[in-house]
Amino acid sequence: MAEDNDERAFFGELTPAALPKAKPKVQPHYAGHRDRLRERFAGAGSSNFADYELLELLLFRSIPRADTKPIAKALLARFGTFAEVLGAPVSLLQEVKGVGPSVALDLKIVAAAAQRMARGEIKGREVLSSWSAVVEYCRTAMAFEEREQFRILFLDKKNALIADEVQQTGTVDHTPVYPREVIRRALELSATAIVLVHNHPSGDPTPSRADIDMTRIIMETAKPLGIALHDHIIIGKKSHVSMKGLALI
Repeated sequence: MAEDNDERAFFGELTPAALPKAKPKVQPHYAGHRDRLRERFAGAGSSNFADYELLELLLFRSIPRADTKPIAKALLARFGTFAEVLGAPVSLLQEVKGVGPSVALDLKIVAAAAQRMARGEIKGREVLSSWSAVVEYCRTAMAFEEREQFRILFLDKKNALIADEVQQTGTVDHTPVYPREVIRRALELSATAIVLVHNHPSGDPTPSRADIDMTRIIMETAKPLGIALHDHIIIGKKSHVSMKGLALI
């Protein structure tokens, strides 16, 4: 009992200064970096940001407790550009160290938002006067797909976009296209003009003989029905080709 009293007396006599001091909480090295990067963005926007810095900003919310700079740089090293990172399939994104299912999904959500914004730039507008926006939308939507897609932009008599539909999805180097189905759908939508678009996953947008032949069949089938074929755009990863520009239409 006497020992208990002595122990209580000892601790009771300790002043705050005499008590053991708690070690100060050490902030992770990336905490200040995140704040500085956010401040730069808030002050000047993204114009002076490198691709990896913008990617870091996106990753901050997906990965709250880690240094995202190495992950951002690893993604760019694997896929090449900011756009290619967003366009990469989920399965390949997850092969990069630090990118799990939720991070890959967040990146695809950002990609979908970018596509929706690009589509908004041409929806309801006179397409031929917004051609650069049309091409940019198609590149955003298709350039980094792993398989060929055949897309049709259906236009009204004022050349405004009525509908944008992916008609077929094929393999890495072929998409089956059925001209009668293309024309049937145009008639259903009361479209008076169409723009054909497809991608080449190989990256080379040069039209093949099959691309040229198929385009001419659709054009010849559509013309007697009052449906104009304005162009057939082939999208590669870094460039595109207009068949009209090549005088193939």
